[in-house]
Amino acid sequence: MASSKSVPKLFIFFIIIFTLTCTLTTTCSLPFVVFHGIADKCSATGVKRFTKLLTNWTGSQGYCVEIGDGVWDSWFMPLLEQTTIACEKVVKKISELSEGYNIVGLSQGNMVGRGVVEFCEGGPPVKNFISLAGPHAGIASVPFCGSGWLCILVDYLIKLAVYSTYVQKHLAPASYIKIPTDIKGYLEGCRFLPKLNNERVNHRNSTYKERFSSLQNLVLIMFEQDAVLVPKETSLFGYYPDGSWSTVLPAQEYFVQTKLYTEDWIGLKTLDEAGKVKFINVSGGHLHISPSDIEKYIVPYLLDEASIQLAKIAKPYHGE
Repeated sequence: MASSKSVPKLFIFFIIIFTLTCTLTTTCSLPFVVFHGIADKCSATGVKRFTKLLTNWTGSQGYCVEIGDGVWDSWFMPLLEQTTIACEKVVKKISELSEGYNIVGLSQGNMVGRGVVEFCEGGPPVKNFISLAGPHAGIASVPFCGSGWLCILVDYLIKLAVYSTYVQKHLAPASYIKIPTDIKGYLEGCRFLPKLNNERVNHRNSTYKERFSSLQNLVLIMFEQDAVLVPKETSLFGYYPDGSWSTVLPAQEYFVQTKLYTEDWIGLKTLDEAGKVKFINVSGGHLHISPSDIEKYIVPYLLDEASIQLAKIAKPYHGE
């Protein structure tokens, strides 16, 4: 057994070996991109801290991709436009992503992230997609806003008719509102989520399915006390059954009862049957994730195997 004095030398040796391996075989950790949620921005303290924390804990370079004016555009820029801008930034502006990268989505940012995976022509491959509180199956109401003038404007736009052309063009979250008792209106009027989930019968695109099912891992994290997403189960692709508000179907039941899964419109069934979909419940309100849950459920998917082994060796020295 090595003495305590010899361990640091052993640790340095592994760092050197890992660095050489990374240089010679390009197996070092991939960079990752963070897409923030609604009413947020990359320069906000919480997003900056989260991105830096993941960078420090994984050794992978993290980038937060800002779209337009941050907070304002997260509310009022159509999601298809947000996705186009994100695609352009990822493809043309961040050369470090050219060999592939991971995505970490925060709430509405998951819509942008999935849009990049499915719609972005010529983009670098996305390996792992880690989703925190993503409205993947839709939401039944606009996320809680508050009482300020911005929220008054949002409420006014919604009351105009959520699936009207005007609201769809001017209110981002309207792009993934799915009223279970108005599926016809949703499919005809909602401009983003039916396209993202390949739900329109005559407009299904096999390329979207091919790109989404090529992920190595899809990590879906739901917050048990989430009061922002209605229903919270949408984070795991769970939702109300078509035509009813009576109950929320958990992901496994929702899959069985929906053609989105059974007919594999976006490759979700392909991923699930390959064991690549991770369904995770954590305690806490919307996006209130603990450091221990970050380490347990997010960090491993931002590491490659060589990095994981190094992290195991380095673990005794954390905090010293």
